[in-house]
Amino acid sequence: MRPLDALAKVCGDVRPGEPAEGVLGVEPALVAAPKNVTEAADVMRVAAENGLAVVPRGAETRLDWGEPPERCDLLIDTHRLDELVEHTAGDLVAKAEAGLPMEEFAERLAERGQRLALDVPLPGSTVGGTIATSAAGPLRTLYGTPRNLVIGLTVVRADGQVARSGGKVVKNVAGYDLGRLFCGSYGTLGLIVDATFRLHPTPEATAYVTCAVDGPEDTHDAVQTVLHSPVAPSAVEYISPGTVAVFLEGVPDGVTTRARQIAELLGEKAEISDTAPEGWGLYPDGTTLIDIGAPPPSLRDVITTLGPDAAATWSASGHGHVGLPAELGPNEVADVLGRLRDVLKRHRGHAVVRYAPQEVRDEIDLWGPVPALTLMRRVKDQFDPDHRLSPGRFVGGI
Repeated sequence: MRPLDALAKVCGDVRPGEPAEGVLGVEPALVAAPKNVTEAADVMRVAAENGLAVVPRGAETRLDWGEPPERCDLLIDTHRLDELVEHTAGDLVAKAEAGLPMEEFAERLAERGQRLALDVPLPGSTVGGTIATSAAGPLRTLYGTPRNLVIGLTVVRADGQVARSGGKVVKNVAGYDLGRLFCGSYGTLGLIVDATFRLHPTPEATAYVTCAVDGPEDTHDAVQTVLHSPVAPSAVEYISPGTVAVFLEGVPDGVTTRARQIAELLGEKAEISDTAPEGWGLYPDGTTLIDIGAPPPSLRDVITTLGPDAAATWSASGHGHVGLPAELGPNEVADVLGRLRDVLKRHRGHAVVRYAPQEVRDEIDLWGPVPALTLMRRVKDQFDPDHRLSPGRFVGGI
């Protein structure tokens, strides 16, 4: 039986792929959109029986991250997996399917005065895509990334078997490691069907304190002043060119008091506002996006290397992004990336290119050095022994 016919018997939405659906230029032969975990498992089982290479797709907001797949026989579209399965407000826990847009998820949670404490730098991002790329923004300073907030996960393995980890309550730690393993896995270990998250109450009040800074030393001093103060911010962000922004949340009186304390610490250039500064929680502009990470003190060296006017953001958690303009040629991008990696190496940090034009990709190593690559390959072999899940999309050709 042809793969198309076999898939049509187990899934109600199967069709040939189209050129416009290509993943970094690799056109899918077939597209399937399962509506529940049973259909998803059946689709993956048929794919295994026919030796099909499978690439998951959410809303395509980060489908251009990583390397092109070596092949794409079957694109699994998760848009029909878009339910809020369960919201147990009393336990601050919610389960959502992989295709649910993050904005819609946030709206549903807000109806009960709760939230998932993750920023959404790219509008339209889905639950599954956010987990698969481990995407987060300024709030990671206090709340962490998806791997810190996912407490349960339902995935379909390469052979079509359904696996579940974690549970419905925050105290249940069974299977936590599986959930964390899938965060940032780029679809190379299995198909994420749904996830259970720990939630937080929606704050009664919020405030932003912004301060203009001039150069690497001034920026470093401002960030360190906030981090070493008794005022506990939810996020501290450097936004180029020349702004340090502090986010505070809590009860109204407490937020007002803490905002004034931060403003006094930062000096006469500090301003208090109810609205986020321009660029807050967004990726910097550019046709090449570099994800950087290292301990917070490295920010001074990063700004020195890039220059204060370079498009960049940096969270006090030690994680940021750099945007490079289209005017930079492949060799110039490679030079900037090399200098960044050299300076971050001194801080035991990293610089990973998330997306770039093809002519730039041809001249650079997207991932850079990865000390754990041998272990990562062993994990890949265990979860996907035939290497059919997003083959070649991840670091080291995983």
